[in-house]
Amino acid sequence: MNGHTPASTHAKPFTLKYVKRILIDMTYQVLLYYQFTPIEEPQAFAKDHREWLKERSLLGRIYVSDEGLNGTVAGTPEQMEEYMAMVREIPGFESIEFKIDECDYIPFAKLTCKVRKEIVALHEEGVDPSEGGRHLSPEEWRAHFEQDEDFILIDVRNDYESKIGHFEGAICPPVENFYDFPKWLDDAGLPKDKKVLMYCTGGIRCEKFSVVMKKKGWEDVNQLHGGILNYAKKEQGKHFLGKCFVFDDRLAVPIDPDSQDPLATCEITGQPTDHYLNCANMECNRLFLCSEEGAKAYEGCCSEACMKSEVRRPFDPDTVYQPFRKWYNYFDDDFKQRSKSREQVS
Repeated sequence: MNGHTPASTHAKPFTLKYVKRILIDMTYQVLLYYQFTPIEEPQAFAKDHREWLKERSLLGRIYVSDEGLNGTVAGTPEQMEEYMAMVREIPGFESIEFKIDECDYIPFAKLTCKVRKEIVALHEEGVDPSEGGRHLSPEEWRAHFEQDEDFILIDVRNDYESKIGHFEGAICPPVENFYDFPKWLDDAGLPKDKKVLMYCTGGIRCEKFSVVMKKKGWEDVNQLHGGILNYAKKEQGKHFLGKCFVFDDRLAVPIDPDSQDPLATCEITGQPTDHYLNCANMECNRLFLCSEEGAKAYEGCCSEACMKSEVRRPFDPDTVYQPFRKWYNYFDDDFKQRSKSREQVS
């Protein structure tokens, strides 16, 4: 622990419960998928789905709503084959597409399967994905870059995602949440007579944002089918710079093997990096870009002020990019009550 432990007397020791599940010579698969198909009873659907996954000790994150299903799950290749077959047996989901990536560990700490109002939150009424833009295959998408066409290219992801990787020439909006995109579009001043190309990680955000653009007057709206991850498999990620942010323990994955130099810089040292950390100060938790040297200098914190916190997660210089876990993995309920009290005072 580099001679340091958190000042709080409520810190818990690290155990195998919080360490990546790794097996020697074992390859796992990570599935990313979605489909907009009406689900009449989301609560019952989620309950059955959750039980099926729990029986097989599978981990991941799945959202269910009356508009469809959106998830990412990890397990052995055999488990993922069984899961895909199960989902495709559900009426309405026979043609669901899965993006499959390989990993040498399970990049999730737990299983989450819950009901949400939207499977991807745009907070806009009357957005029907069937009214969205034209889907471009990875081959068609690449051709647009190599035929020197004139188009507007929009990265439909949060700014912390596009900061570490994006397609050449993309507009990367300075927004923190997907539901901020309609407001950004109103203020962006983009010409409505030009071809629009848009992309996101797996395709789901474009399904809705393309509808918004068409409703606001853009006519030639196109989206990358299957998103960045599908393009990486089909076209080896050509014309994509940096890495792709993912919402699991990996945080970033390579897309183009020939373009992996970091695009961003460490907020502490200024060195090139594409690694993110959550601030070790549990009362901050800010996601920030940090090099290994910066992490060691500030012991996993984003600032000198946060280094003075009494409620810091344990920092191990030998595992700098160990996955962030929720507060209850490190502190007892007194920490939660302390946080609530401070919120009430402020």
